[in-house]
Amino acid sequence: MKLTQKNIDDYQVELTVEVEAAEFSKAIKRATKTLGDRMTIPGFRKGKIPQKIIEQHLGKDSIINEASNMLIQSSTPQALKTLNLRPVSENKADVLTNEEGKDFVFTLTFTPFPQVKLGEYKNLEAEKVVEPVTDEDVDKQIEAMRTHHANLIDAAEGDAIVDGDFITLDYTGTVDGEKFAGGEAKDAPLDIGSHKFIDDFEEQLIGAKVGEERTVKVTFPDEYHAKNLAGKDAEFVCKINSIKHKELPELNDEFVKKISTFQTLDEYKANIRKNMEAAAERRAVEAQQEAVIDKAVENMTVDLPPVMIDNRVEQMINELTTQLKASGMTIEQYMAFSGLDMDKLRENYRETAEKQVLRNIMLERVATEEKLSVNGAELNFEIAMMAQMYRTPQKQIEKYLKENGQLETIAGNILIRKARKFIIDNMAGAKDAAPVEAKKEAEPAEVKEEAEPAVKEEATPAEEATETKEN
Repeated sequence: MKLTQKNIDDYQVELTVEVEAAEFSKAIKRATKTLGDRMTIPGFRKGKIPQKIIEQHLGKDSIINEASNMLIQSSTPQALKTLNLRPVSENKADVLTNEEGKDFVFTLTFTPFPQVKLGEYKNLEAEKVVEPVTDEDVDKQIEAMRTHHANLIDAAEGDAIVDGDFITLDYTGTVDGEKFAGGEAKDAPLDIGSHKFIDDFEEQLIGAKVGEERTVKVTFPDEYHAKNLAGKDAEFVCKINSIKHKELPELNDEFVKKISTFQTLDEYKANIRKNMEAAAERRAVEAQQEAVIDKAVENMTVDLPPVMIDNRVEQMINELTTQLKASGMTIEQYMAFSGLDMDKLRENYRETAEKQVLRNIMLERVATEEKLSVNGAELNFEIAMMAQMYRTPQKQIEKYLKENGQLETIAGNILIRKARKFIIDNMAGAKDAAPVEAKKEAEPAEVKEEAEPAVKEEATPAEEATETKEN
C-alpha cells in the first residue's frame, strides 16, 4: 500500500491510497462470491453460482463497485493507523482508479485530530477563596426551616394580602392588547415574596382582598428566554381566589427538638454553621480545581478545528432531546416555548462546547504523556455502574457496548477522569492540603422526619411565562 498525504486547507487533509493490483483482483473475487451468495438462480445451488453467470446477471460494473467498497473499508483503518491519523470528521472517499489488472487508487478527505502541544500542567496554582459564613447566613437558613414547617391559616374575611402570604389567583396576561402563550392560568398558586414572577408582580398584589380584581403592569427583561416577549410591556388582570397567612413556629428549643436530633437552639445553630462552612469549603476547593484545569487548557497550544465544536454541539442537542423526551416534551416544543430556533440553540451551546472540547483534548494528551491506562477492573466497574443506572444486566450492557464499538469510548472517559485527577493531585500545595470529602449537599441540621413543606413550589404555565430569576 502506498500513501500520499497533502493538506487541502487549514484543517482538512487528502490522503491518496494506492493498493496493488493483485490485492484488487483478490477483492474482486471476494466481491463476486459475496454477491453470488445473495443471489438465487434456477439450476444453481446458492453459493455455487459461477463467476461468469454472476457477471451476466449483475454486470461487471456492479462487481467492481462492490470490490471497491470492500477494499476501501478494509484499507482505510490500516492507512490511518500507518500515518497515525484520527479523523474528527466524516471520511469522504472518492475512487480514482478501479480497473481490473491495475492498482486500485482512492482518496480520503477528512479533518484529522489536531496537533497538540502541552504547556505546563503540573504545579499549577490557583487561589482558593472560601466565602465566609455570617450570622445573617445562618439566620436565613433557620428562617427557611421555619417557613418549611409553617402552618397555613385561612385569612379572615376582609383580610388583605401581606408579604409572605400564600394565595391562589386567576390571571390573564396581554402584550399590546393580545394574549400570549403561557400567560393565562386558573387557581395558580403564588407565594408572595418568593419573587418567582418578573419585576414587581407580587408586590403589586399586596393589599388586595379575596374576590378583588387588580391589573398588574410589568416589563419583561431584555434577556427573557421567550424572545417574542423580551423587553415588552405586559398587563396581567388578576383575580384573587384565596389568601392564607403563614403561621411560623416559635424559634426555641422545643421547635429544634421537633425537627432535629438536637436539644437546644444553640446546638442547632452551631450545626447549621458547621455544615454551611463545610459546604463553602467544598465549593472553594471545587472552584480552585476547576481554575487549575482551565490554566492547563490555557497553557496548551492547539488549532482547534471548528468541526470538533460542531460535533460536540450536536451531541449536546441530542442529549437535550433525550432529556426532554424523558419529561414528555419534544425538542420542537422546547424551542417554541423558549423562542429559539435550531440555529440559535446551536449558537447558545457553542461556547460551552468549545470549552469542553479543549478540556478533553488537554486531558487526553496528559493521559498519553503520563502513560495513564485503564485496567479491566476499572472498565468492569464502569460497566457495572451503567448497568445499575439503566437497571439492565451487566452482561447485556457489555454486549451492547462491544457490538456498537463503545468500549473504547468508555475507557477514554475513564482516562480523562484519571488525567484530571493527576493534574489536581499535582497542583501546587496539593500534597500539603487536607483531603476533601466527596461532594455532598450539606443539610442544615439532622432532621428527624420529612415534613411536607407548608408551601409547595409547583411550576405552572404562567410561572414559566413570567418567571425570570431562574431563567
